[in-house]
This record gives sequence, C-alpha cells and structure tokens, in this order.
Amino acid sequence: MLDWILQKLPEAYRSKARDYLVLTRMDRPIGALLLLWPTWWALWLAASDFPPVKLLVIFTLGVFAMRAAGCAINDFADRKLDPQVARTAGRPIASGRVTPREALIIFVSLLALSFVLVLFTNALTIKLSFAGAALAAIYPFTKRYTHLPQVVLGAAFGWSIPMAFAAVSHTVPPVGWLLFIANILWSVVYDTEYAMVDRDDDLKAGAKSTAILFGDADLPILGILMATFLLAMLFVGQRAALGWPYWLSLVAAAGQFGHQLWMIRKRERDACLTAFRNNNWLGMVLWIGIVLALAVR
Repeated sequence: MLDWILQKLPEAYRSKARDYLVLTRMDRPIGALLLLWPTWWALWLAASDFPPVKLLVIFTLGVFAMRAAGCAINDFADRKLDPQVARTAGRPIASGRVTPREALIIFVSLLALSFVLVLFTNALTIKLSFAGAALAAIYPFTKRYTHLPQVVLGAAFGWSIPMAFAAVSHTVPPVGWLLFIANILWSVVYDTEYAMVDRDDDLKAGAKSTAILFGDADLPILGILMATFLLAMLFVGQRAALGWPYWLSLVAAAGQFGHQLWMIRKRERDACLTAFRNNNWLGMVLWIGIVLALAVR
C-alpha cells in the first residue's frame, strides 16, 4: 500500500517521503495496533455497545497520528544512541537521511493534527489530551534516567483509555482506570520482550530498560506480570458484567502468554521479536471477546 502511494508522488519527492514514512513507522503498523486495541477496548466498554461512529473515527485516526508522532520524537531522542544499536542503525535520523529538525517538525505537526481531532470531543477529553501529549513527549527520554521506560510507555499508550471513556460518557469510571492500569502491565510485558532483542547493544550504549533491570530473572518476572494483567482484566470483566465470550477470550490470552514464554525461553533475538509481535493477536482476541460479550448481553 505504501509503495503504491509513493509511486503516485513525483520522483523527486519519493525518497524523502519514504524516509518520513519509515521515521513514523508507517511501514510497520504493529506499534499502532498495540495502541489501537486498548483504545477500542475502552470505546466498546464505555458505550456498552458499538461506540458512536464519530468517536470511533476520531480515536482510530488519533491512534495512528499519535503513534507516528511518538516514533518521530523517539528517534529524535535516540539520534545518538541508535547508531550504536545494530537493529536501529539504519533508521532515518541515525543514518542521516532525515535531520533532527525535520523530525521535530513532523512531531509537532502530528501532535497538532491529533489535537484538532480531540477538539471534536468534549471539554474533559480535551483536558486529558494535554497529559497524553506530555507522556508521548517524555517517554523517549526516560531510558536515559530510569530502567522503567516501559512503564512510561504503558501510560502513554494507555492514556487513550481514560480519554475514550471521557469522550463517550463525560467521566472516567473506576473500570476505566482499572483498564488503564491493566494496559500498563501489558505494555511492560510486550515492550520488555522487545527490549530483550536489543539488551546486549543497550548495555554497551548505556541505555536502560526493564529487560536490563530484570536480568536473568526476566522470564519469571514476565510470567508474574502476565498473570497480574490477566487478573486485572478479569476484574474489568466483572465490573463491566461481561459474559462468556469475554471469559473465553481471557483463556485464549492466557494461552498466548504461555506460548510467548515458551518462545523466549532461550532468549534468542528473533524469538523475542516474534513473541512481541504475538501481542497484536492477543489484543485483538480480547477486543473480539468484549464485542461478542456486549452483543450477547
């Protein structure tokens, strides 16, 4: 799809456009999907049914815009770190194809686009959006000062949850904050799996992550985090009075977590990356469970 779009551009602009698309990870939608599923969980739970189409469109577009903005500011923050890591050395800023100034312009532009979308909601959602923007801007710099950047990422990725509840119901009920906390746990799980891919390079470069913090206790800690996430989601289902399809989706999610732990048991890079990507299907399974549970209520 992206190649088709690029082919429609004048030849003189194709190379730069491709670099911008790579900078914002438009060529890799996995990150946007990991942000999209929790947003959709929240929209359906807040509406107790199919959410208003207007809000569904706003939040779906906002997910892709904010994720793209987050990638741009992340590469800006990591412009000196990325060249030292094998997997990221070819990124547009690290390789010199995009300047840091261009990345900042793209970040601000996408942030402005996201804010315009939020203006079509309500006052509470608009107020909450400022905290979301701050989290998106702060996250990339946390890996220099704390071993818990994955927690900040979880808060940034999950801030769409209270915003979705606010947009639908003009308030954020306890189940909304419970879902937000559950998403932080899930984000720490999948981003730790992702960080395990670069652990050796990050150690040399001086970057920090939960993968480094957990060390050789990473697998049991991930197992505990997975179980805690499932428990939090069980409480979400109870509070929302969801039926059997949701409980089946939780069982399926538990099975997927078990499969992920088995895949990464030897801590091989490719296996850790595959386990990370598997979380896209986990998020989709839980969304399907919520949708079906609300439909048969």
